[in-house]
Amino acid sequence: MKDMHRISLRVNGRGHELAVEARRTLADMLRHDLGYTGTHLGCEHGICGACTVLVDGCPVRSCLMFGVQADGTEVSTVEGLSAGEDLSDLQQAFSDHHALQCGFCTPGFLMLAEAYLAQRDAGGSGPPTEAEVRELVAANLCRCTGYQGIIEAVLATAGGRQRAAGPPGTAPDTPPAAAPDTPPGAAASGP
Repeated sequence: MKDMHRISLRVNGRGHELAVEARRTLADMLRHDLGYTGTHLGCEHGICGACTVLVDGCPVRSCLMFGVQADGTEVSTVEGLSAGEDLSDLQQAFSDHHALQCGFCTPGFLMLAEAYLAQRDAGGSGPPTEAEVRELVAANLCRCTGYQGIIEAVLATAGGRQRAAGPPGTAPDTPPAAAPDTPPGAAASGP
């Protein structure tokens, strides 16, 4: 007899309720029960990182987590990165920097990098260094491309997001403030 549990979760912003066998992994539940096949299974031991998804914003090896443990969480998969047919900035950077070849490991790298960049953005840390990105991508395995294109793609995305956010303490695309004691519409005189 199967030990089934009713759970509810959100995947890429969409609510799901389903009955899940207690021993079914999150990866199998996402792929087979919910149809999110962008989550790939490689080693099924948590080493390769191909199955990386975000659970409440944190990267998780979905082959090591049971589906029932995701009850009440927000899960993000690679399918949720893009807006329809438009690639996300990170996905576009992977394409532009040739950071994929066979593509099997790509969803895991994308999700790992997305969580990392979101965490840095939220913390106001600024763009990462190449050494920091090298350390990040060492957590996942790629057998085809090597890692240089992946590193370049993550750095390019971080730089693009930093430029879009503007200098610290200012809103993007905001005109410079008038000089102190200058009436609105009046030009500030120089020395």
